[in-house]
Amino acid sequence: MPYYSDEQIEEVRAANDIVDVISAYVPLKKKGSAYMGLCPFHNEKTPSFSVSQGKQMYYCFGCGAGGNVFTFLMQYENDSFVEAVESLADRAGIALPKQELSARARQEADRRMRILEANKAAGKYFYAQLRMEQGQECMAYFKKRGLSQDTMKKFGLGFANGTSNDLYLYLRNEGYGDDILKDSGLVTIDGRRGGRDKFWNRAMFPIMDVNNRVIGFGGRVMGEGEPKYLNSPETIIFDKSRNLYGLNLAKSSRRPYILLCEGYMDVIALHQAGFDNAVASLGTSFTQGHAALLKRYTKEVYCTFDSDSAGVRAALRAIPLLKEAGISARIVKMDPYKDPDEFIKAEGTGGYQERIDQAQNSFLFEVEMLERDYDLKDPTEKTAFYHAVAEKILGFGEALERENYIEAVAQKYQTGFENLRKMVQSVGMKAGAAREAKKWKSGVQENKNKKKKGDGMRQSQKLMLTWLIEDPRLFAIIEPFIGPEDFTEELYHKVAEAVFIQCRQGKMNPAQVINLFTDDGEQQEVASLFHAQLKEVATQPEKEKAFKETILRIKENSMGWRSKHLDPADLAGLQKLVADKKSLQQLYQMDFSLPEPLI
Repeated sequence: MPYYSDEQIEEVRAANDIVDVISAYVPLKKKGSAYMGLCPFHNEKTPSFSVSQGKQMYYCFGCGAGGNVFTFLMQYENDSFVEAVESLADRAGIALPKQELSARARQEADRRMRILEANKAAGKYFYAQLRMEQGQECMAYFKKRGLSQDTMKKFGLGFANGTSNDLYLYLRNEGYGDDILKDSGLVTIDGRRGGRDKFWNRAMFPIMDVNNRVIGFGGRVMGEGEPKYLNSPETIIFDKSRNLYGLNLAKSSRRPYILLCEGYMDVIALHQAGFDNAVASLGTSFTQGHAALLKRYTKEVYCTFDSDSAGVRAALRAIPLLKEAGISARIVKMDPYKDPDEFIKAEGTGGYQERIDQAQNSFLFEVEMLERDYDLKDPTEKTAFYHAVAEKILGFGEALERENYIEAVAQKYQTGFENLRKMVQSVGMKAGAAREAKKWKSGVQENKNKKKKGDGMRQSQKLMLTWLIEDPRLFAIIEPFIGPEDFTEELYHKVAEAVFIQCRQGKMNPAQVINLFTDDGEQQEVASLFHAQLKEVATQPEKEKAFKETILRIKENSMGWRSKHLDPADLAGLQKLVADKKSLQQLYQMDFSLPEPLI
């Protein structure tokens, strides 16, 4: 992977004004000192997406997405950091230094590129074959399935003809050697018979990665033949467990959720019907890799699988994987139809949207499927069912969430809330959760209060960092009282160190601070640190009072934390605490006169 120095990265960032770059993707309007628009990362009707020319940062007050110009390309285009740097360097006409690769690394990179090129060439070949005389049967099949010419073009649909080595001969003629063709998975090479196509006499579905590169194919046989569906084998560019069909298109959807299907035709039918947020796994079960991939683009997934038993099993496999990835799931029921394609043909777009609106909570769906294993007319079986449900409810970490699901199950099955609640507690105690079960009533409030206190301190630290980058003149006022060590959250402490250095150097550059963090989640949180807002404070005296109180809260919290963690033998630490207490007393007596305007 290429490496670029901090100086080169900053040169590229400084040459790409964030307002100009984002304006190419999102319509922006000037509002005060910022530019506002509809957030491209979640669905909204009122603009909450703010782009600051001064900070060279963006932040959405709705969904929390934020960062600098590199982060934006990484989130919007799914670029890696290096790809974002190189793309913006090209945009600004900056020549980045050529990276020297080892002979082996260069050979591997060239091989990957040739395989990608071979797949692209195959895609064009299949596309052309569909529109020739030999592709008429396949064209009739697609039309019978209700696909328009525009849809076929959008998904690059094609046809592999009935000759078993046509593609092989075509690609050889295009200059691809047997070693590349074999590694691409497009052909098999036999020492006696030569090259033989992987796909022939099949309707072809190109599989693209999120960057719109053809990485493999799916093929449906025309007429009789086995297997009915055939996918490319895994290669160095194609990992079935880490790619999803249609995600290259769905990632740009403005809908706030993604529809997860089972098959190619379901995805295509949904996109044609206007549901441009549909994806499907690639002839394999849904995996943790798929869930992690979806996490980049959405917080909510609607499973719209087939209505048969296989579809139910697929949903039950996907739900825990989505939950583990931090994605909430709902189930769209297709009965009495087999799948989304068949449903839309029968009930239309409006009918399908109604099913989405009525989608079932995934936990209640799991309970409903669990019910099939028990005879609820039999008292013993019924008790066993509730016991099994109680075990599932204990899977929720938050006490309040458990209470909500106890209530929902009690309502659905018309059983007593308190009885079910006691069973959950009993099952929890037997499983070793007695302490947690006893604390339910008080625990919810205690956790809530603790969270509120923690959130309040984080907000104070956020406000201070926002104020410093908005008006570095404030640094001279706060420096005698607080330093980076007083920001007790680990991430906040790292950010404060960078901000304090920039303040001392007189070179405030918040967008550069984000480059210190490589994780997407951390970059987003850093952006939020620079966009804190002080509510219900209007006049300058009120702002000065809030500023003083914020310094006091940060310092008091820091001293409390250090006192709690101080080694009694640490004399320097004890002396620092004593000095800080004296400083704090002075701070209580001081009145601040701050430069106007303060945030």
